[in-house]
Amino acid sequence: MARLAALFALIATPVGAWEFHADPICTIEHQNSGGQVTVTFDPLSRLYGIDLTLAEGQWPGAPTFGILFAGGNQIQIGTDRHQLLEDGATLRVTNKGFGNLLDGLEFNLRAFAKTGGQIFVFELMEAAPAVQAFRDCGTTLSS
Repeated sequence: MARLAALFALIATPVGAWEFHADPICTIEHQNSGGQVTVTFDPLSRLYGIDLTLAEGQWPGAPTFGILFAGGNQIQIGTDRHQLLEDGATLRVTNKGFGNLLDGLEFNLRAFAKTGGQIFVFELMEAAPAVQAFRDCGTTLSS
Protein backbone atom coordinates (compact mmCIF):
# COMPACT_ATOMS: atom_id res chain seq x y z
CA MET A 1 0.00 0.00 0.00
CA ALA A 2 2.84 2.42 0.85
CA ARG A 3 4.48 1.71 -2.51
CA LEU A 4 1.25 2.49 -4.33
CA ALA A 5 0.88 5.79 -2.44
CA ALA A 6 4.48 6.70 -3.29
CA LEU A 7 3.85 5.89 -6.96
CA PHE A 8 0.77 8.14 -7.04
CA ALA A 9 2.73 10.92 -5.36
CA LEU A 10 5.35 10.70 -8.10
CA ILE A 11 2.75 10.70 -10.84
CA ALA A 12 1.00 13.71 -9.32
CA THR A 13 4.23 15.70 -9.05
CA PRO A 14 4.20 18.31 -11.79
CA VAL A 15 6.95 18.09 -14.35
CA GLY A 16 8.99 21.24 -14.42
CA ALA A 17 7.86 22.46 -10.99
CA TRP A 18 9.41 25.59 -9.51
CA GLU A 19 11.90 24.68 -6.78
CA PHE A 20 13.34 26.84 -4.00
CA HIS A 21 16.70 26.29 -2.23
CA ALA A 22 18.31 28.47 0.46
CA ASP A 23 21.76 26.90 0.53
CA PRO A 24 24.32 28.16 -0.31
CA ILE A 25 22.37 31.22 -1.56
CA CYS A 26 18.68 31.91 -2.17
CA THR A 27 17.75 30.15 -5.44
CA ILE A 28 14.63 29.29 -7.41
CA GLU A 29 14.79 27.01 -10.43
CA HIS A 30 12.43 25.84 -13.11
CA GLN A 31 13.08 23.50 -16.01
CA ASN A 32 10.95 22.66 -19.01
CA SER A 33 11.57 21.24 -22.47
CA GLY A 34 12.87 24.62 -23.67
CA GLY A 35 15.50 25.02 -20.97
CA GLN A 36 16.10 26.15 -17.41
CA VAL A 37 15.47 29.34 -15.43
CA THR A 38 17.60 29.98 -12.33
CA VAL A 39 17.09 33.06 -10.15
CA THR A 40 19.56 33.77 -7.33
CA PHE A 41 20.10 36.25 -4.53
CA ASP A 42 23.33 36.46 -2.56
CA PRO A 43 22.63 38.29 0.72
CA LEU A 44 26.34 39.03 1.22
CA SER A 45 26.84 40.85 -2.09
CA ARG A 46 23.17 41.96 -2.25
CA LEU A 47 23.24 40.91 -5.92
CA TYR A 48 20.36 39.23 -7.78
CA GLY A 49 20.85 37.16 -10.91
CA ILE A 50 18.83 35.29 -13.49
CA ASP A 51 20.28 32.67 -15.82
CA LEU A 52 18.21 31.44 -18.75
CA THR A 53 19.73 28.30 -20.26
CA LEU A 54 18.37 26.94 -23.52
CA ALA A 55 17.97 23.17 -23.84
CA GLU A 56 19.04 23.41 -27.49
CA GLY A 57 20.82 26.09 -29.45
CA GLN A 58 22.37 29.34 -28.36
CA TRP A 59 21.23 32.85 -27.54
CA PRO A 60 22.17 35.28 -30.32
CA GLY A 61 24.34 38.29 -29.57
CA ALA A 62 21.91 41.22 -29.48
CA PRO A 63 22.01 44.69 -27.92
CA THR A 64 18.91 44.22 -25.75
CA PHE A 65 17.16 41.50 -23.77
CA GLY A 66 13.63 41.51 -22.40
CA ILE A 67 10.99 39.44 -20.68
CA LEU A 68 7.25 39.86 -21.11
CA PHE A 69 5.24 38.42 -18.21
CA ALA A 70 1.68 37.67 -19.28
CA GLY A 71 -1.27 36.88 -17.06
CA GLY A 72 -2.81 38.57 -14.06
CA ASN A 73 -0.24 41.39 -13.72
CA GLN A 74 1.41 41.90 -17.12
CA ILE A 75 4.90 43.37 -16.85
CA GLN A 76 7.58 43.91 -19.46
CA ILE A 77 11.19 44.40 -18.40
CA GLY A 78 14.35 44.85 -20.42
CA THR A 79 18.04 45.60 -20.24
CA ASP A 80 21.14 46.16 -22.32
CA ARG A 81 23.34 44.83 -19.47
CA HIS A 82 22.84 41.13 -20.17
CA GLN A 83 25.69 38.78 -21.00
CA LEU A 84 26.06 35.46 -22.76
CA LEU A 85 28.10 32.87 -20.94
CA GLU A 86 30.85 30.93 -22.72
CA ASP A 87 28.57 28.08 -23.76
CA GLY A 88 26.26 30.54 -25.58
CA ALA A 89 23.25 28.60 -24.30
CA THR A 90 23.05 30.65 -21.08
CA LEU A 91 22.04 34.29 -20.88
CA ARG A 92 22.68 36.08 -17.55
CA VAL A 93 21.40 39.31 -16.06
CA THR A 94 22.53 40.60 -12.66
CA ASN A 95 21.34 43.62 -10.72
CA LYS A 96 20.96 45.06 -7.21
CA GLY A 97 17.17 44.95 -7.46
CA PHE A 98 14.79 42.41 -9.00
CA GLY A 99 11.39 43.59 -7.72
CA ASN A 100 9.75 43.74 -11.14
CA LEU A 101 11.21 40.37 -12.14
CA LEU A 102 9.97 38.72 -8.94
CA ASP A 103 6.54 40.34 -9.34
CA GLY A 104 6.44 39.07 -12.92
CA LEU A 105 7.28 35.53 -11.84
CA GLU A 106 4.90 35.50 -8.89
CA PHE A 107 1.78 37.17 -10.32
CA ASN A 108 1.58 35.93 -13.92
CA LEU A 109 0.93 32.76 -15.89
CA ARG A 110 3.63 32.72 -18.58
CA ALA A 111 6.88 34.47 -19.49
CA PHE A 112 8.47 35.17 -22.86
CA ALA A 113 12.21 35.89 -22.69
CA LYS A 114 13.65 37.34 -25.91
CA THR A 115 16.86 38.60 -27.39
CA GLY A 116 17.53 38.87 -31.10
CA GLY A 117 15.31 36.26 -32.76
CA GLN A 118 15.47 33.75 -29.87
CA ILE A 119 12.42 33.36 -27.62
CA PHE A 120 12.28 31.13 -24.54
CA VAL A 121 8.80 30.57 -23.07
CA PHE A 122 8.23 29.27 -19.55
CA GLU A 123 5.12 28.69 -17.47
CA LEU A 124 4.57 30.48 -14.15
CA MET A 125 1.35 28.89 -12.89
CA GLU A 126 3.08 27.22 -9.91
CA ALA A 127 5.88 29.74 -9.37
CA ALA A 128 4.27 31.86 -6.62
CA PRO A 129 5.13 29.68 -3.58
CA ALA A 130 8.78 29.37 -4.67
CA VAL A 131 9.00 33.12 -5.34
CA GLN A 132 7.53 33.91 -1.93
CA ALA A 133 10.02 31.57 -0.23
CA PHE A 134 12.78 33.26 -2.26
CA ARG A 135 11.65 36.71 -1.08
CA ASP A 136 11.54 35.51 2.54
CA CYS A 137 14.97 33.89 2.21
CA GLY A 138 16.64 37.14 1.23
CA THR A 139 15.05 38.95 4.16
CA THR A 140 15.95 36.23 6.65
CA LEU A 141 19.55 35.74 5.52
CA SER A 142 20.35 39.44 5.29
CA SER A 143 18.89 40.31 8.75
